[in-house]
Amino acid sequence: MTSDHPLISIIMPCFNAEKHLLTSIASVFDQTYLNLELIVVNDGSTDNSQELLDSIHNDRLHILNQENAGVCNARNQGLKLAKGELIAFLDTDDTWHPECLFRLQQSLLTNKSAALAYCGWQNIGLLGGQGDPYIPPDYQPLDKLALLFQNCCWPIHACLTHKRAIFEANCFDERLVTSEDFLLWLKISANHPILRIPEVLAFYHFHDGYQATQNKAKTAINHWQAQQIFLNEAPDIAQAIGIERSKKIMLSELLQRGFECYWKRDLRAARVIFRKVMLQGYGSYQDWKYMLPSFLPYSLHALLLKHRD
Repeated sequence: MTSDHPLISIIMPCFNAEKHLLTSIASVFDQTYLNLELIVVNDGSTDNSQELLDSIHNDRLHILNQENAGVCNARNQGLKLAKGELIAFLDTDDTWHPECLFRLQQSLLTNKSAALAYCGWQNIGLLGGQGDPYIPPDYQPLDKLALLFQNCCWPIHACLTHKRAIFEANCFDERLVTSEDFLLWLKISANHPILRIPEVLAFYHFHDGYQATQNKAKTAINHWQAQQIFLNEAPDIAQAIGIERSKKIMLSELLQRGFECYWKRDLRAARVIFRKVMLQGYGSYQDWKYMLPSFLPYSLHALLLKHRD
């Protein structure tokens, strides 16, 4: 292939994914962009994932079997095997529009200085408007650092990245269980231009099985920890955003996630998040009225909330 069609390496961590694995793999091989390889890292699956992988006969599929070490480790191991100069990630409950990789690659082709191109996405299986298609803003001409520092602005499967930029950012931080992609994109976007494709090309499928984002307290605190890691490793960026502004962005996001759990009556998650916020001395008087009972025994807090309801 010419430099206009470089090899794209797709990395797919797999752990007990027999229900959705073949659908996600088909989404890769149905891409109109043909110069690609798929690296599936079977991360200690105990279901039929291995048998399903062995049943696929495609020269573009490469399988790495390892003992269970977590999704960050699996992706990092896949990165070591990747031969492509461009990298995409697809989890076993994600799929792509057939034109996804072509559109993203074409965007990077037109702007050689950009390290990453991202697109719109849709959550499949969520009710109440949460499953509507979403196209994120073009962050590059905006207050990019502050906006990206606040929250993860695209899911892991909705972008295409130069491999050199990923290794420059030291790949995925294995200290994190969630928000590892948020930290990686933040590091890359802080040092390179990024591009937006204003089309919905990536799909995340919600299902009955375990998904990492189901643990709201752990997800919220991991996000806060990712922000702290970023500021510690990039003090110049922290100065650019502003120390006090950075702290406010971090804690206001954490507080908001606590209240989201609280109003949904996920009291156990809300209590964990609220205590973390209070220990940082953050929040208004009104916020503290809601947060303070989190230091009470759970049964008493639940009883007070039931009485209030």
